[in-house]
Amino acid sequence: MSFLDIIKTIWFNLKSNKGRSVLSVLGIVIGIAAVIMIISIGEGAQGLILSQIETAGSNTITIMPGAAEEDGPPASVMGIVITTLKAEDAEALLKKNSVPFLESVSSSVTGVEKIVWGDSNVGATFVGTMASNLEVEEAKVQYGRFFYEDEDKEMARVAVLGSALKQDLFGNSEALGERIKVGKESFIVVGVMEKRGTVAFQNVDNQLFIPLMTAQKLMLGIDHVSMIRGRFSDAGAVEKGIKYIENILKDRHDGEEDFLVRSPQQAMEVLDTITNALKFFLAGIAAISLVVGGIGIMNIMLISVIERIREIGLRKAIGATNKNILFQFLIETVLMSLSGGIIGVLIGVIMSFVIFVVMQSLGYSGWIFSISLMSIFLACSVATCIGVFFGIWPAYQAAKKTPIEALRYE
Repeated sequence: MSFLDIIKTIWFNLKSNKGRSVLSVLGIVIGIAAVIMIISIGEGAQGLILSQIETAGSNTITIMPGAAEEDGPPASVMGIVITTLKAEDAEALLKKNSVPFLESVSSSVTGVEKIVWGDSNVGATFVGTMASNLEVEEAKVQYGRFFYEDEDKEMARVAVLGSALKQDLFGNSEALGERIKVGKESFIVVGVMEKRGTVAFQNVDNQLFIPLMTAQKLMLGIDHVSMIRGRFSDAGAVEKGIKYIENILKDRHDGEEDFLVRSPQQAMEVLDTITNALKFFLAGIAAISLVVGGIGIMNIMLISVIERIREIGLRKAIGATNKNILFQFLIETVLMSLSGGIIGVLIGVIMSFVIFVVMQSLGYSGWIFSISLMSIFLACSVATCIGVFFGIWPAYQAAKKTPIEALRYE
């Protein structure tokens, strides 16, 4: 019996039991599609993280309160309030050029309040920061101005609106010089920021900026800061500059390293480790369905062997060898698994593209659509291997039947 005859026989058998064939490969389809999607989503998330970090600038550093493991997040991002970082720490970093190539620093605190103007009111995040924030973040004011250093020291009640917040409150009306209420306090709008979009996973266009001292004393009643940001004139000096910053802050904090200094590159490495671990963990869980699918195919093929015992006897009676029977059933199982793998790849690619389109429409322009040829090759290879592994036993059961035993079977 030629290879072409075997393929024709297999195709006829699969067509004769379409429903059973579809159900038997469903586990393979789901498993392969899930693995492709998870890997693609992981790549997309990593692309988004990279784009967000790049928007923050490769020559910047972030100082957070609270100690942390070398590759772990600071304690402050876990929801723990830590009050060890002060605005004076930021000012100390710029004194007497103590940190080479450090151009500017800015401290900040945040809070959430209802902002009211006339009949308009919006719940938004207010950011108390320093006048140097413009330099550190390389942001620009579209209308009016940012607040001055003296206004920060004097606890002035002036505010700068993010572009989206301005639109939500004022629409097409003029905002400059208008008085708004932030919580119970009254502020005068002195500027509107240019549109920047999402930076470090925060939409800065929806934020309100007020002087740091005003936010600390008037709005929050605190004397610590949530974060310090710094910008270097040379990106190559960042890693060395971090050492200087750590030494200065340790001296100011009585030798305790109760803070964390991170560069964008370090943050990327930490997040990359986390997303990779999560991606492969979820892919591993999805791969379990491949094993379930393989067992399902094996069971279906064992049933097929029982149903086709007389066929096996007839074929052996006219000259088919054990090798022919073994080869036929094994190839049938592999084809079922491989077809499930191919369908799974197609579904996985389509669903990954749908997720990409959705993320883009939500404004996450850094999200990438990535399907590696290696993942497709591995998916098809795994499906084939599953077909071989789970097809050996049914094929062996079919091949060992003797013609007389098979023809007597009812």
